[in-house]
Amino acid sequence: MASLWRAAWGASRGAEDMGGGVEFWSDPERAGWLTKQGEYIKTWRRRWFVLKQGKLFWFKEPVVTRASVPRGVIPVASCLTVKGAEDVLNRQFAFELSTSRETMYFIADSEKEKEEWINSIGRSIVQHSRSVTDSEVVDYDSTRHHASADQRQMEGSS
Repeated sequence: MASLWRAAWGASRGAEDMGGGVEFWSDPERAGWLTKQGEYIKTWRRRWFVLKQGKLFWFKEPVVTRASVPRGVIPVASCLTVKGAEDVLNRQFAFELSTSRETMYFIADSEKEKEEWINSIGRSIVQHSRSVTDSEVVDYDSTRHHASADQRQMEGSS
């Protein structure tokens, strides 16, 4: 997860930049305790997670204020899947979040919380992944219709 943190924020950014302009201390889409596995030392640590505006932040304490400094953040737009992982970890209420380069593991406190986190993160992935803009949509029926009209107009003028 540290590599995602570095990729998202760069090693040179100061604490004031870690929120990336997201007011993580106010009205999160979802917040709660999860246990996460460390990237280098594979120990499990309980952290307070906040999902807001396409970013999943984590903190040591549940009281998050404007002055709080996240311990890490995952930009969910870089994530491909979020799904249950009890069979992978052989632990109850486990789920995984995967990018093209790595898979991160979390453990919720209950089945209900696991499903709620999976649903919330999944919605955020869809909302914040790059979507096709209107200018990139090609309506072939409309294009054919205009081409036919242009062709008829050209034939009539020759």
